[in-house]
Amino acid sequence: MTLTELNQLDKKTAAHHFRQCCVSEAWITGMLEAMPFDSSQALYTAADRIWLGLQPSDFKEAFEGHPKIGDVSSLRAKYANTKELAAGEQSSVKQADELTLQALAEGNAAYEQRFGYIFIVCATGKSAEEMLSLLQARLNNDPDYEIKIAAAEQQKITRLRLEKLLQPNEAA
Repeated sequence: MTLTELNQLDKKTAAHHFRQCCVSEAWITGMLEAMPFDSSQALYTAADRIWLGLQPSDFKEAFEGHPKIGDVSSLRAKYANTKELAAGEQSSVKQADELTLQALAEGNAAYEQRFGYIFIVCATGKSAEEMLSLLQARLNNDPDYEIKIAAAEQQKITRLRLEKLLQPNEAA
């Protein structure tokens, strides 16, 4: 859709589209209140400003909008096709082996037990091995520090989804 089309949506429909980008109700409400947007950059700026003003409970609500990477079969499906994962970003992404998938599943379970929410990382262009390394590095973080890292990763994901929401000629 174009930015003009987004600006012309009724609140319910706009909320539906924003929810595809981030499921935090506080963020969605803020985005609806910020409409209309003068440019795609104004949309992205508003999204960041609203996100940075949220509380940890809002961040955790946003994290719930992601599928849980907790079992090997879902991990296997996620990393089965190198071309789909790379999608023009990193041609050197390798297929994940069984040991990596198992370690990622176990690490995700440990992360959720430690922090109370699923491991959030902007996975675009990252191999399973890179994600495992990031997960293992973040497992020992202080919980107050880790929520900030996870929130920053969610912010990146939201930005990518907002860019996909708009047609390519309007996402610049």
